[in-house]
Amino acid sequence: MTSLKLNLVLSAEQLADFFVEAFPGHDHTTLGFEEIKPGFLRLKQTPETAMLRPGGIVSGPTQMALADRAAYAVILAHIGIVPMAVTSNLNMSFLRGIAAKPFFADAHLIKLGRRLATVDVRIWQDDPAKLAAQSTVTYAIPTD
Repeated sequence: MTSLKLNLVLSAEQLADFFVEAFPGHDHTTLGFEEIKPGFLRLKQTPETAMLRPGGIVSGPTQMALADRAAYAVILAHIGIVPMAVTSNLNMSFLRGIAAKPFFADAHLIKLGRRLATVDVRIWQDDPAKLAAQSTVTYAIPTD
């Protein structure tokens, strides 16, 4: 998806360790780093009851949080631990419901600049060709 020349500087294990340290109090057992390679990262989310809305489907805020986490993780995988990189824009389109079972977020770096990074995040369940949601996320990267 991307023609950027990118190199990973963090492994999935290093990212997982950072997330546990940076976000204390969150149940990190429901979130897994499934795949990581230059320009790409896949997260797996196992929903809990608190993540569901009436009708037993995964809530929009849960999907937005997963998109944001995936974008943050793929950026950090390429620039290193920069805790104060922050979301500056997140646009989300919900395309179909997500059942109360594991689902995935595929994050593709579109642009990685010195101050801004833009990521395309596609959320799916069962079949990556059948998107449940799509998000474009922009992060502001501090310059010192």
